[in-house]
Amino acid sequence: MRDPFNVVFIGAGNVMFGSPEGAWNQALRWEQKLGARLNMLAIVDPDLPRVQRTLDGKRGDASLRNSYANTEAFSAVADLVAAYKGKEDTIRAIVVGTPPAFRGGLAKGTDIELQIIKAFPKAQLFIEKPVAAGSVKDAYTVGETIESDGNRIVGVAYMLRYLKAVGHIRKVIAERGLTVMATHARYATAYNAVAKPFWWDKSLSGGPVVEQATHFCDLSRFFGGSVVPGSVQARATEWNEPAGQLAKMLVDESKIPEEQRIPRVTSANWKYESGGVGSLLHVVAARSRFFADGHLFKLEDPYGKPLLRIRTPASDEEETLTFPGDDPFYSEVDAFVDAVESGSSQGILSSFKDACGTYELTWDIRTASERK
Repeated sequence: MRDPFNVVFIGAGNVMFGSPEGAWNQALRWEQKLGARLNMLAIVDPDLPRVQRTLDGKRGDASLRNSYANTEAFSAVADLVAAYKGKEDTIRAIVVGTPPAFRGGLAKGTDIELQIIKAFPKAQLFIEKPVAAGSVKDAYTVGETIESDGNRIVGVAYMLRYLKAVGHIRKVIAERGLTVMATHARYATAYNAVAKPFWWDKSLSGGPVVEQATHFCDLSRFFGGSVVPGSVQARATEWNEPAGQLAKMLVDESKIPEEQRIPRVTSANWKYESGGVGSLLHVVAARSRFFADGHLFKLEDPYGKPLLRIRTPASDEEETLTFPGDDPFYSEVDAFVDAVESGSSQGILSSFKDACGTYELTWDIRTASERK
């Protein structure tokens, strides 16, 4: 067997270890990719009882016991740094999955990435999206800093880029010499299943476009390219408008300051530097469309069982493609680990700097939608 692969997780929440809310579960994909080679050195999270419950569960599984046998629990990155003084280079990869309010920034308390690269200069970074919840300018500065070392492998978890359906669309576009003319993304969340208070508070999550629709804004940029600065226009249905009333919320919104309550619907459009246009509707259905020189690509149910419908100028009939067993969450981890072991980031589809472009677009949408 090859050498153990030493990993540290920053964060022990749902995105890292799974929940009933969706397919997010970083640990599962690392376990699948590395198998017995996975050596979880440490988990950092302020909720130490939660970490211990997680470790108890892992150690109770015979197939995972060795990977978590010596895992240490720390409540803060500073504690991890102190414990690994003199053995910093033993950490091969660090996965950052805290809420976005605690990362992607320059100020103390939001600067996890900067703490990590200072203390562990040889560790490679895999970071959850969105890259931050604060200043866009600061996020770009963080990106420039962590990517200034050309030897550091950095990946951001925009997993939809790794869908086989997405790869197929890009292949067809390239083979036929097409140019993307327009992108249209629609997404709805089952809000009656969201019990996390931070999701409903813009000061913590950034709002539903910044925190959630970011995946579809990113996919739009992946096909459409860079967005023309200042071209974003948007409108929103706010919480206090008749159309914004919700009957089945699981949180007590009265505890959230009025100015921080999230909009119910956001509709936006923008222009790409290529001359194409893009649009987003966050409310109705999980579906994305991409138009390219007479071709229409419709990607449906990207989080579940992706379905790709293609219509070409040659026929009014749609070609329907399915991709059984496709798991983009695994594919992004697979690409990152391979990049770490090969020393080449060629297979990584989302760099930190590129992810900042998506973050900027989502903030432009939010800002435009809040203008009165």
